[in-house]
Amino acid sequence: MQSLLFSALCLKLFWILSCRGQSWPTDGVYYGMLGSNVTLACGTSPQRSPVEWRLNQSSTLPWHRVTANGSLVLFNVNQSAKGNYSCHGDQGTTHSIVSLKLGYPPGPLNVSCRVPNHKHVRCSWVSRVKTFLPAQYHAFYWENSSWKLCVVDSTNHHCDIAHPHFWQLNHRLNITEVNPLGAALTRQTIQLHKLLKPDPPAELVVAARPSFPTHLNVSWRYPHSWPQLDFFPLLFQIRYRPHGSTHWAQIESMGTNVVVHDALEGYLHEVQVRAQDEPNADSHWSDWSPLILARPWEAPGTEQPDVSGGTPPTGVYPDDPLGIETITSKNRDDAAGEEEKLSLVILLVIFSIVIFIIILSLTVVMCLRQRRRHVTKQEVSSMLKMKAIPL
Repeated sequence: MQSLLFSALCLKLFWILSCRGQSWPTDGVYYGMLGSNVTLACGTSPQRSPVEWRLNQSSTLPWHRVTANGSLVLFNVNQSAKGNYSCHGDQGTTHSIVSLKLGYPPGPLNVSCRVPNHKHVRCSWVSRVKTFLPAQYHAFYWENSSWKLCVVDSTNHHCDIAHPHFWQLNHRLNITEVNPLGAALTRQTIQLHKLLKPDPPAELVVAARPSFPTHLNVSWRYPHSWPQLDFFPLLFQIRYRPHGSTHWAQIESMGTNVVVHDALEGYLHEVQVRAQDEPNADSHWSDWSPLILARPWEAPGTEQPDVSGGTPPTGVYPDDPLGIETITSKNRDDAAGEEEKLSLVILLVIFSIVIFIIILSLTVVMCLRQRRRHVTKQEVSSMLKMKAIPL
């Protein structure tokens, strides 16, 4: 049954090819293949009467030969041979005018499909062969034991599938490129559940949390292209870091808002969010949302780096690299100065402790020596008294 349906599809495509004269102008236009020999007839010229051929009103022609019946044969044509050819009689009469267009027959297509949600598939293609000729495209996909039409936009080289049977393991896609010189069929097998990739989450907002100098409130919305139904939930991943750092911290959430609890006090932070179809582990993560910059809450009166004569407000910051880099540089300088002061204090404390230990050690030694001298004097005195006692 499947082979019969495919045969019917092939017959339909052959019918399209046989009717291609309705798709491209043929009255006064001739399509030839580059690198081949092209023959142009001289219309109503009498047989064996001399004729003159002109290209764009010039009698200078590419490598050619004029036959006995007045036809023009162009050999091994290239792009310089295209143009408007006119055939003239010996009295200057114009017998025919034909526009020659040159190119190649179609070749295979490189096809890629994008699946932003469970209800829409868009497949795009790029031809591997530059044909130089106008083309039309016809696309069908195999679903539920039948061929269905993939709605084609020939100008933008893509087709759309609405409401596909998403959990069907494989979908087969056939795309035929047709131009005046022929047709080429490209077959593609796609697995929608593995191609699913949501659009980035929308309307990301990052704001300070009053009275919490290390907190940031982060909220966003589902992608506009994603149906917000309970059986199509998204898993979100939030990443953040101090501006200028190379290391990200990450949080995952099934909701559309989180609180960052470990922001670096007083510093701008970069925040982004992305999404993945939660039930489908084979799906792709979306691209990251646009970068948002925000600073945690700071107590009134806290000094902040001055940028262009003003203090940046707390909250969401636009992506202004010049101002942000200035702020970050000043913050780093301040931090470096504080580190130097702290190091100096630590050194002074260590030095004081060492001096104290030395003084304490000297004091103990002196006390011990004094005590030893006192004991020695007592011993000498006792000995003298002992000698003075009569036996």
